[in-house]
Amino acid sequence: MPRLHMHVTDAAEAPLRVALHELRGRLEIPDHFPPTAQAEAESAARAPRIPAADGAVATEHTLEDATDLPLFTIDPPGSLDLDQAMFLSRRPAPRGSKAKGGYRVHYAIADAASFVTPGGALDAEAHHRVTTLYFPDERVPLHPYVLSEGAASLLPDRDRPAVLWQLDLDADGALTGTSVRRALVRSRAKLDYAGVQRILDDHTAEEPLALLREIGQLREKREAARGAISLNVPEQEIVEQDGCYTLEYRAPLPAYAWNAQISLLTGMAAAELMLASGTGILRTLPTAPDGSVARLRLTARALGVDWPHHTSYAALIRTLDPRRAPHAAFLQECTALLRGAGYTVFDGTAPPAAEALHAAVAAPYTHVTAPLRRLVDRYTSELCLAASAGAAPPDWVRTALPALPREMELGTQRANQVERACVDLVEAALLRDRVGEIFEALVVDVQEKDPTHGTVHLYDPAVIGTVETAPEGPALPLGHRIPVRLAEAEPGHHPVRFTPA
Repeated sequence: MPRLHMHVTDAAEAPLRVALHELRGRLEIPDHFPPTAQAEAESAARAPRIPAADGAVATEHTLEDATDLPLFTIDPPGSLDLDQAMFLSRRPAPRGSKAKGGYRVHYAIADAASFVTPGGALDAEAHHRVTTLYFPDERVPLHPYVLSEGAASLLPDRDRPAVLWQLDLDADGALTGTSVRRALVRSRAKLDYAGVQRILDDHTAEEPLALLREIGQLREKREAARGAISLNVPEQEIVEQDGCYTLEYRAPLPAYAWNAQISLLTGMAAAELMLASGTGILRTLPTAPDGSVARLRLTARALGVDWPHHTSYAALIRTLDPRRAPHAAFLQECTALLRGAGYTVFDGTAPPAAEALHAAVAAPYTHVTAPLRRLVDRYTSELCLAASAGAAPPDWVRTALPALPREMELGTQRANQVERACVDLVEAALLRDRVGEIFEALVVDVQEKDPTHGTVHLYDPAVIGTVETAPEGPALPLGHRIPVRLAEAEPGHHPVRFTPA
């Protein structure tokens, strides 16, 4: 996922959209699918070829019918590439048992493998694209829209083939049982985060949705107990104010985090399935070196963030308020500890525990819940289906495994490049007519080798840019509020750059 979630309102000015179009050209982002891949997608949309357990091809008519489950989706408003749908329910305690009841999570994942033929033109294009790319004004999809926003998407009131997970939890939210199978499903409602938060807060939600808060909070407690890292990084949004455009930070809603806990739960269950079977691909992250944490402590002190010595890094960030500028700045700096994530493939022997760990999750974990937007998830779904059935993975999956880590690495690098370029462009576009003006800013980073260079976080608008003093000037005061003058801001040519005023 991108570190900053940015979008342009419908009213955003035309020059900004032109600049974003030019950016896609410079980065050589594809603007269409090859005709053969598009034709395959359109054919698959009409008649999906659903892989069967025996290696044959099934149809929607031969799938298990799970359309009686009243699933619902939760996504940003306007989203049509819907990868996941859920139904949450309570599990009563066994008769005669003194144990408490628990919960059952049904989680349906879009079945991309039913629409993409291994070795075909569409498959090749997906391996070229690797991920959906998000620009402020549009997205460049992994799969053609006829699939990603049509036949494969879990849109409401449409029958869809899906990979259906059943995850049983005890009363404390611990996973006690996992199964996964193919089924025909039908979502009943397309919800958005703000709407979900509103009805949860006013207690008008029916039980399947009300349980999102209950299960989400239980999973958050378990996450904190195992020392996992959960960054509540603010979203960056372009908004219109009196005919002008500016940036604001918006803290994610609690409903967003609770929804993410369901996805995280599934990714952890998938990792356990693959580790038990001996074949899989994990999302892994090494533990941050001590030096990085020590430097972050210095940043916290400079920003005025209270970090008691007895408090772990993971516990500290759960206490921060992203609506406060120093806390938001510190959360941005915390993302440095999440660098170095990759994918670990194994076939025949599970890796040692230390090599299977995702340090931020504090457990084995894999990507499995977004196959419409991320290449690797199509493969992890097939591996989990095979593991749950006690069968060998399909040959086309095993053949692709060795190359997937490098493919995903290159695709992630391109997504990060797009993100950085979009941030630079949008900030420069918003400030291009204000060169020479003075702004109040917080110094959030200072280069160790050259303390005259660093990064500032403006108080208004919500822009982060570089700042540099004269070559022989004083060191920048990390964590201090200073006035800065905008020196450069030219969309597509010069990102925002400041000098101390």
